[in-house]
Amino acid sequence: MLPFIHGFILAFGLILPLGVQNVFVFSQGAMQPNLIRALPATITAAICDTLLILLAVFGLSIIVLQFDWLRTGLLTVGIIFLIYMGYSIWKSQPKTNESNISLPAKKQILFALSVSILNPHAILDTIGVIGTSAIKYAGMEQFFFTFACIMVSWIWFFGLTVAGAIFKKLDQSGSILTFFNKCSAVFIWGTAVYLLLDLMS
Repeated sequence: MLPFIHGFILAFGLILPLGVQNVFVFSQGAMQPNLIRALPATITAAICDTLLILLAVFGLSIIVLQFDWLRTGLLTVGIIFLIYMGYSIWKSQPKTNESNISLPAKKQILFALSVSILNPHAILDTIGVIGTSAIKYAGMEQFFFTFACIMVSWIWFFGLTVAGAIFKKLDQSGSILTFFNKCSAVFIWGTAVYLLLDLMS
């Protein structure tokens, strides 16, 4: 039970801070006409987190990140995707009927992948914290630790989507959501600048 509690608290602490991934999942819950239409972003983000956690626990990603060219490549592609995603969210408008959808499923999946897999800092956090913590466990203890981390991700992203949908109902005019989109775009562009500075250092 202790490894499960450890994994739960650890994963919750990592996923709680406001980040590009959280902002994007929440915005899809708010902008899509219903919860079903927002699921591509939610499920993609949860699957990506699951893969990163598994890689961190089994140590494969530590080997991969030893290659400096791979880190540079991740940063470069991540910056490009963040700039494009910020532009798309800035231009999108909240819709009040099902015939108009802010982002189609393919774009949701693409953007969710970009803010999950192409975010070097998220990868390093997962490896540095979850991967390092998992070393102390073995066998079933490691399984429970890993399961707790993955469970938190899935619950959190579905919760964010639901929260976005509830927020949309409280803002029937769409004015607050429009302002939220602008803020989200600025936040995403700020992350891109931060990654660019990291790449240049």
